[in-house]
Amino acid sequence: MFSSPSAQWLFLTCLPKFGRARRRAMLATIPDLTDLLAKNSATLRAHGLHAETVAAILAWQHQDESSASVSAVRQILLDCARHGIDIVSWQSSNYPEALRHIHDAPLVLFARGDVRLLSYEQIGIIGSRNATPAGLDHARRFAAELSNRNLLVTSGLALGVDGAAHAGALDAGYATIAVIGCGLDRIYPNQHRRLGERVIDNGLMVSEYPPGTPARAAHFPQRNRIISGLSRGILVVEAGLKSGSLITARMALEQGREVFAIPGSIHSPVARGCHHLIKQGASLVDTVDDILEELGASWSLPAGCGAPDQTAVKPSGSRLAAASPVDALDSREIAVFEALGYDPQSTDALCSATGLPADQLVQSLLLLELEGLVSSAPGGFQKIA
Repeated sequence: MFSSPSAQWLFLTCLPKFGRARRRAMLATIPDLTDLLAKNSATLRAHGLHAETVAAILAWQHQDESSASVSAVRQILLDCARHGIDIVSWQSSNYPEALRHIHDAPLVLFARGDVRLLSYEQIGIIGSRNATPAGLDHARRFAAELSNRNLLVTSGLALGVDGAAHAGALDAGYATIAVIGCGLDRIYPNQHRRLGERVIDNGLMVSEYPPGTPARAAHFPQRNRIISGLSRGILVVEAGLKSGSLITARMALEQGREVFAIPGSIHSPVARGCHHLIKQGASLVDTVDDILEELGASWSLPAGCGAPDQTAVKPSGSRLAAASPVDALDSREIAVFEALGYDPQSTDALCSATGLPADQLVQSLLLLELEGLVSSAPGGFQKIA
């Protein structure tokens, strides 16, 4: 169990007193950090490692599971096997070359789905969790068309723009990648449980956090650097002036990625972040062609990284058979679902739109809510992306 390369890289992430800054410094002189795991105590101390780090490595050499670090690796490996989670380590052939060259690249990625997708050319789509109906429509349409133009859509599975982007790609029959800020044994947020399952079945879900890790606020800025690091560029659909989307856009610029922004109304709070980005030099876009023209031939992966075959997403070709949960519904529930939008609608309005009596409408809404397709909100009910 402990002899595999993935277990060795995983152990490096569990070492005490061996945080990100120390790992970066060591990688500059020791490209294969797993070499440290075979060194004696004197050599390890000569590398400037903390006494707790040295003690943990010596425990690893003896497979001493009384060591917290060794025990943690064993538990993570068991959890990954139980939940069908792949471990993509720094030296794995599936580790994305574009991500490898960012500042503070993760040594290990956890993945559920088709890990080959990590190496495909990607475009990140991000934006407000409180997006307008127009913003959600933009996210869906851009995701579908960018996928059709051979760019894999990557986002963070959050409410709002993220979820709409994933759904737009999937509904058009394409794969998508979701990067989340918790362990892959859970899907966060819970409202996107069904969407997350579709991503896993028809694409890939990724995290740098081992199974069992809960979602925490501090994880999301870290997650965002992976979204931008995987991508050729970032498209910001809607964003406030103080939002995580602007932080991600800044990370993308620091990583040498392109940043694109869709303009909106000057009166809309969720358009102000996009307008700020445009003032700072982001490319204003209103069509997919604007993005493709800006990317042009300027993008190139680091030397030695060949471009993957984008048509090999699945054995059947670049398009996937879209498996929509709506297909399994009865005609009455489908009518209710289609009458809903992404803004809350009252039951009175839905009764008028569907022609259903109130008792039948409420039954259908309850079923749709149990299926994770709609949610109640102040003012009525709304679709979940």
